Amino acid sequence: MVHLPNDDDQCGWYHALPKVPARPSLVGEQTADYLILGAGFAGLAMARRVATHKPNSRIKLIDAQRVGQGASGRNSGFVIDLPHKFALEHPDPEHKQKLLALNRSAIAQLDQLVNQYSIDCQWSAKGKYQGAVGARGEAYLDHFEHLMKELGEPYYHVDNKELSEVLGTPYYRRAIYTPGSYLVQPAALVRGLSESLPDNVSVLENSPIRHLTKENGQWVLYGHEGVIKSPVLLLGTSIFTREFGYLKNRLLPVMTFASWTRPLTDDEMRKYGGELDWGLTPADHAATTMRMTADRRIMVRNSYKHTPKYGRSISHAMKAKIRNDHRQAFLLRYPALEDVPFTHTWGGVYAISRNFTNFFGQLDEGLYASACDNGVGVAWGTISGTLLADHAVGATSNQLDDIKYVTGMPSLNPPEPFLGIGVKSRIQLAKWQSRSEL
Repeated sequence: MVHLPNDDDQCGWYHALPKVPARPSLVGEQTADYLILGAGFAGLAMARRVATHKPNSRIKLIDAQRVGQGASGRNSGFVIDLPHKFALEHPDPEHKQKLLALNRSAIAQLDQLVNQYSIDCQWSAKGKYQGAVGARGEAYLDHFEHLMKELGEPYYHVDNKELSEVLGTPYYRRAIYTPGSYLVQPAALVRGLSESLPDNVSVLENSPIRHLTKENGQWVLYGHEGVIKSPVLLLGTSIFTREFGYLKNRLLPVMTFASWTRPLTDDEMRKYGGELDWGLTPADHAATTMRMTADRRIMVRNSYKHTPKYGRSISHAMKAKIRNDHRQAFLLRYPALEDVPFTHTWGGVYAISRNFTNFFGQLDEGLYASACDNGVGVAWGTISGTLLADHAVGATSNQLDDIKYVTGMPSLNPPEPFLGIGVKSRIQLAKWQSRSEL
């Protein structure tokens, strides 16, 4: 690999977890009957499902970092049932209904696992708000309402007064509430899922893979201190899939950023005056996402960057500016909490495609991948990983037919330097257009 994962060490979700000993790393020469690369939501679902199908097989799940440190543990903690905003505009009603059913199947699967294994991850069926600050946001809300009517899904109008009582701020004009989403502490869920894997799954951490090749019918992965071989390889590597030469020039690496406070004190909670455990996404997708966690932390997420070298694309100065932007958004909403500091600011990289298409399927003999979640990773990673495992072992189902129906090939990107210039310009334009909603 040319560019390895290089996430910062300031993810608040991960820092809030109790420390646990690291699992073994890839050392020496190892083998497996099935090998899964990437221990995020997709890879964890792959490992669990393959182990269910093949209880007597040796399955190994390998990650470049500690489980929970990567992108799956860095999102805003929404498990969203509705298709992505762009997918909601798809002209084929059947496409949208299949996406919705797949996402809800993932939520049901995660709900069952959280309860079965008592995973402590702030899992809650709270739904989500989509909020508008001004006229631009309200126009987006009107469009969203139209799409909900087309889809036949329930939604509820929330006016300024009712919304203020929930959020503890009158900053938003109004919102639309949809009941099907869940909220979660994502790093805790990732860790809990990894700790509850079947006994025939072994997890290797801190084991970045620099190269893979096919030799004598075996996929061979080379790490810093070891080599691992398997006849079947499943990639849950999202944007990093392109580093192995697959889906090259079809995936765009984008990083989003979040900051959060320490837990509010009792006195600060009185000043805040809102509820615990809610999530709000912006009606204008380039604006600000907000969370109040179950343990009293307020989180702000905005700012998007094109990151061709992932974490190495982000300088200290850039991160400091992003943190300042988050602070301004926080103070606009909660001026009475100006003395409450941010404790962590972090970024997380994910893959999008220009045609907003997810890849799912076989790349080569014995090689399978699910890549490009287009920013809706928890539910999509879970269901796509589950069904990719079915595909790899030769199982069939209506759901497998459905996911093949809604996925395809991400479109080709323009060559550099035009790609970088275009993506950066588009992000800057979206930020300028959305400035009233930030």
